Amino acid sequence: MMQAYSRASKLTKLTTLAILGSISLVLFFISFPLPMLPPYLKVDFSDVPALIAGLIFSPLAGVFVVLLKNILYFIFTGATDPIGIVANFIAGSLFVLPVAYLYHKFKTVKSVVIGLVIVTIGMTVIMSLLNYFVILPAYALFVGMEMNETIKWTSVMVGVLPFNFIKGLIVSSLFVILFTKLRSWIEQKYIGVA
Repeated sequence: MMQAYSRASKLTKLTTLAILGSISLVLFFISFPLPMLPPYLKVDFSDVPALIAGLIFSPLAGVFVVLLKNILYFIFTGATDPIGIVANFIAGSLFVLPVAYLYHKFKTVKSVVIGLVIVTIGMTVIMSLLNYFVILPAYALFVGMEMNETIKWTSVMVGVLPFNFIKGLIVSSLFVILFTKLRSWIEQKYIGVA
């Protein structure tokens, strides 16, 4: 009996993660650029379902939804730019992991808000450094483009850094509003499996 319940519970979890991953993909396509920033940098809300998965199940479940979204995006679009997909996965994971971890540790709205503040600042700094030292050079190599220090520095300071900070603020603000409405539902669904 316990074994059957455990199997049903795992199936429910996988189904929920698959649904959240699919919703995340749809939200990934609904994006918009920010004024005054490069048009290829677009804000989307695809990390919101991953955050929900992270709060209901575990931080790793949230990362799984981010991974699933990127795999589905690659399959459905036939994306020819693996660098962008990897960068999106890293940014999404950086965004989801700390928030979900703090929530599971403290189970409060305050822990979610503190987590969102930390990830907005942390993701902005880490993604800026990763873009400067790894992502932009890898992208330049991939497309056969010249990438000097000035281009990298300008791309990070004028594009990547402000974009990630503003996106973090927008997604965090939306999630706080959503979380306050969904908190009782999330706590009811919480399964607590790592």
